[in-house]
Amino acid sequence: MRIHVTALTATLLIGCSEAPPPAPADTDVASEQPIIPSDPLRQAYFGDLHLHTALSIDAFITGTRTMPDDAYRYAKGEEIDHISGQKIRLATPLDFLAVTDHGEMIGVAAAMADPNSPLSKLELAKRITSTDYETSHGAFRDIVAAAAAGGASGVVDPNHAVGVVRSAWQRIVDAAEAHNDPGHFTTFVAYEWTSLPNLANLHRNVVFRGINVPAAPFSAVESNVPEDLWAFLDSWRTKGDDAIAIPHNSNASKGLMFPLVKTNGEPIDSAYATQRMRNEPIVEISQFKGTSEVHPALTPNDEFADFEIWNTTVGAPQVIEPDHGGYVRDAYKRGLELEAKIGVNPYQFGIVAASDSHNSSTAVEENNFTGGHGNADMTAEVRLNSKPSTLVASSLAFSAAGLTGVWAESNTRESIFDAFRRKETFGTSGPQIRVRFFAGANYGDDLATRADAVAMAYAGGVPMGGDFIHRGEASPKFYAWASRDAASAGLQRLQIVKGWLDGETTHERIYDVACSDGAHPDTETHRCPDNGATVDLATCTPTADRGAAELAALWSDPAYAAGEPAFYYVRVLENPTCRWSTWDAVRTGVAPPERVAATIQERAWSSPIWVQPAS
Repeated sequence: MRIHVTALTATLLIGCSEAPPPAPADTDVASEQPIIPSDPLRQAYFGDLHLHTALSIDAFITGTRTMPDDAYRYAKGEEIDHISGQKIRLATPLDFLAVTDHGEMIGVAAAMADPNSPLSKLELAKRITSTDYETSHGAFRDIVAAAAAGGASGVVDPNHAVGVVRSAWQRIVDAAEAHNDPGHFTTFVAYEWTSLPNLANLHRNVVFRGINVPAAPFSAVESNVPEDLWAFLDSWRTKGDDAIAIPHNSNASKGLMFPLVKTNGEPIDSAYATQRMRNEPIVEISQFKGTSEVHPALTPNDEFADFEIWNTTVGAPQVIEPDHGGYVRDAYKRGLELEAKIGVNPYQFGIVAASDSHNSSTAVEENNFTGGHGNADMTAEVRLNSKPSTLVASSLAFSAAGLTGVWAESNTRESIFDAFRRKETFGTSGPQIRVRFFAGANYGDDLATRADAVAMAYAGGVPMGGDFIHRGEASPKFYAWASRDAASAGLQRLQIVKGWLDGETTHERIYDVACSDGAHPDTETHRCPDNGATVDLATCTPTADRGAAELAALWSDPAYAAGEPAFYYVRVLENPTCRWSTWDAVRTGVAPPERVAATIQERAWSSPIWVQPAS
């Protein structure tokens, strides 16, 4: 369905791998360009690919007034203004950031607040810019309802609206250019495509590789159909730069993010699968609005599945029944099934995570949480006393965001974007946990203990995100490694999650492959014993002498069956720590809220490796 640009729609919401190349030669001295460090074995860089500022209508309505420039300064570790009146700062700066304001009428709300703008004369503008909370949120609620029904909430003069959108978009582009510092801090020009048919979250973040970008975003105003977005991206590559779309919050998609049919109801075919993978090589697994790896109701044998679960639609909360089309692990299994039928896997994507903050700030630290939705969660007292409304869920339901990790040669747009393309990416629930994952046929038994393990792993196999074509009868060897965030808790266990296709049926199983504190996985249950780590809820002090700084293993699949297509990915769990809501309770002198867990186990997920039979 297409919606003309004259409508102020509401899709405006809170949305074979290769070995590393040799290091490039030093920069030409004559060019006087700085030499950017480059590591052929790649370094881990952390960033946020999903962040909103006051240029997004929903952020503006909730009181956010900070702009893209502020977002980049915050990501680099500088102080910025917070809606509470305080200054806020990120304790551990990021390596890269993409500002992803909603592409649907970027900057329109801010223009409505400008008395010199014709948009300020609209009846809708009076409601959106009202200082009365119920009035402004009611206006946005109407926008959401209209978008879900496929209609419009008001008419905007296209001459004025287009000018506002293009001006705001240029402001985003200019801020990205101003703060991009190759070798030190990377920015990406980006926006959010915000499709919301019948309140099903089909949002994507569109990220451009370079600075050659369209004059304005292709948004859900132009089309709310994913296939149309992919067609636009395909077309743009022929005249501009590369770009990708990153699906997010599949947990709120009502099962439509990873479907078995196209948007028009026809069966998925190889052309659809190929186009989707060309345009969506990575997917967001965790953010403010919950984690989309698995749902405990769909995966009852995974005792760690009940982690930051989100059960309502976005913008106008309605309970969502869990559906296999809404979760990443189930999508991986569906991909195996579809590939067996049509020859192409439409769900062979890598993993990232993000914040989706609407405060211009990546609030990922549980003990330094400053909210993410303007005046709806601007202080600890507001968050702890929050109740669900007709517009937003209770603040207590929100997580403290996530981060994207990449393995790249250098901290530059080109190197990091290439990591997105080859899917050598991972996601974390917030801490800067580092994860490596490789598969090979002939790794030596001592690989996990070698000083040159990474070089050997690259030379003899494929990293996360890759296809491993296996010609043997025995299991491939998998090298998994993780290191803790020094500012967070110790690591408790390193797991490998397997999914496979047996005939026409898919299965899954989880193996603990490395345990902390000198323990070993049980040979029958394949689980680590409890390491005894706890948390003092009165002070949020964790057990000091438990957990590992690093975990590594060389593992073979004990149930491997030659000829069965399979995927494997790493999940690493920290020791328990206080959730942000418990930190808020400790600081305000009240008991932790009973509606949410007092503690969580922060974690990281690698992109999978797909093992394919040689045939």
